[in-house]
Amino acid sequence: MAPASSVAVENLNPKVLKCEYAVRGEIVIHAQRLQQQLQTQPGSLPFDQILFCNIGNPQSLGQQPVTFFREVLALCDHPCLLEKEETKSLFSADAISRAKQILATIPGRATGAYSHSQGIKGLRDAIAAGITSRDGFPANADDIFITDGASPGVHMMMQLLIRNEKDGILCPIPQYPLYSASIALHGGALVPYYLDEKTGWGLEISDLKKQLEDARSKGIDVRALVVINPGNPTGQVLAEDNQYDIVKFCKNEGLVLLADEVYQENIYVDNKKFNSFKKIARSMGYGEDDLPLVSFQSVSKGYYGECGKRGGYMEITGFSAPVREQIYKVASVNLCSNITGQILASLVMNPPKVGDESYASYKAEKDAILQSLARRAKALEDAFNKLEGISCNKAEGAMYLFPQIHLPQKAIEAAKAAEKAPDAFYALRLLESTGIVVVPGSGFGQVPGTWHIRCTILPQEDKIPAVITRFKAFHEAFMAEYRD
Repeated sequence: MAPASSVAVENLNPKVLKCEYAVRGEIVIHAQRLQQQLQTQPGSLPFDQILFCNIGNPQSLGQQPVTFFREVLALCDHPCLLEKEETKSLFSADAISRAKQILATIPGRATGAYSHSQGIKGLRDAIAAGITSRDGFPANADDIFITDGASPGVHMMMQLLIRNEKDGILCPIPQYPLYSASIALHGGALVPYYLDEKTGWGLEISDLKKQLEDARSKGIDVRALVVINPGNPTGQVLAEDNQYDIVKFCKNEGLVLLADEVYQENIYVDNKKFNSFKKIARSMGYGEDDLPLVSFQSVSKGYYGECGKRGGYMEITGFSAPVREQIYKVASVNLCSNITGQILASLVMNPPKVGDESYASYKAEKDAILQSLARRAKALEDAFNKLEGISCNKAEGAMYLFPQIHLPQKAIEAAKAAEKAPDAFYALRLLESTGIVVVPGSGFGQVPGTWHIRCTILPQEDKIPAVITRFKAFHEAFMAEYRD
C-alpha cells in the first residue's frame, strides 16, 4: 500500500491558506472555464464573449502599446537592427538614438544577461532624472530599486517590516488586495482605516489616528501606513492639503509611508492633480532623515498599460545605511528584475520631449488613450447611477469604478443559502448572464453591511454602449427577481 501523501491542504503553510487575491479569485476562474466552453461549444451560453473587467489589464481589452516605447524595446532586444540601413526608414530617429543610449549603459549590450540587483545603473539614472523633473526635488539613482512591476517591491517591504503577527500595517479599506495578501503571506496584521464613501472616498486623519490607537491598545506595533493615490479600487485623487496632513501624521507617529502611486498618469478631472508624497514631504522641509518613505510606480498602468512586461520601481528614502543593506540583500536573492521591464520603466519616466521626432505622435497617442479613459469612466459612472439601487462615486483617477449596490433582502438571503457573500453572488450571476467579469467588493474590504463591485473602465470605447446595455438588462432582471 502506497504511503499517504505527505502534502495536504491541512499541513500547508497557514499563511498561504490565509492569503486571498480577489482580482484573480473564484469568479475569474469560473470566467476562464466559461471562456473555454465558448471555444469548444460556440453558442452554448447567452453571450458570445467574456469581457474581463476584473483587472487593470488594458492591452488584453484592445489598448495599443505606445509606439515609441515599443520601438526602443525592439531595438534594444535586437541590437543588430541598429547596423542595418533600412532601420532608419522603419524606426524614428529618436527611438534609434534612445536605444543606442540605453545599450551603451548595458555591459556588452547584453539585454539577456543579469544586471545589478537594483537594476541597470544607467536606467536608474534615467528614472531618477524623470522623478526630479516631475517633482522639482532631486532624486538619486541609488534610491531606486527596479522591480518586476510594483508588486515585488510591496512584498519586499512587507517582508522587511513584518516580524510576527503583532506587527501591523495601516491599509485603506477598500484596498487593492495585494496589500491584504502580502500582509497575510508575511504573517502580519492588517490595521484597517475606512475611506468615507459619502465624501468621495475621503481619508480622514482623525479616523487614521483612532485606528492607530485602537491597534496599539491591542498590543499591535503599527509599522507603516499604505496610501494608494490615485485610489484603487476607489478612483479618488488626494487633495494636496490632505497629503500634507498624512505626511505629518506619519512623521509624528514614527510610521513608514508606503505610497502606491502607480496610477499617477491616470487623472480625469481638471480640479485635481497628482502630487507625489516625496514632493509633498520635501516641500514641507522634511529631508532624508525625517521620514522613511517608499514610493511605488509601475509600467502596467498610466496610458502605457504594459502589464505583461513586468516593469516598475520603488524609490526608498529616509532609511539608514544598515537598513538599506538589508533591502539590497533581499533584492539580490531574486538576482534582478527582467531587463525589458527595466528599460520600459526608464522610458515611462523619460518619454519623448518637445522637439524630439516622435513627440507629436507620442503625445497624440497618450492624449487619445487618457481622454478616452475619461469618457469611458464618465459613461459607466452615469450608467450605474441611473440604475435602481446603485450609487457610484466619480472616478477622478485610476482605472476603476466601485459602485455600491443596495441589494434586496431576498437577494442577501439567496446569497446566504448559496454560501456566498451577497456581492459575490451578484457578480457570479452577472457573469453567467452577460459574460461581464467584475470583482465583488468583499475582495477589497468595505464598510460592513455595504456591498460593492469593482469594474474597470478598460473595455474599448466602442464596446462601452454594449457593456452598459447588457449590464442594465441583467440588473433590472436581478432586482425584479429578488424584489422584497
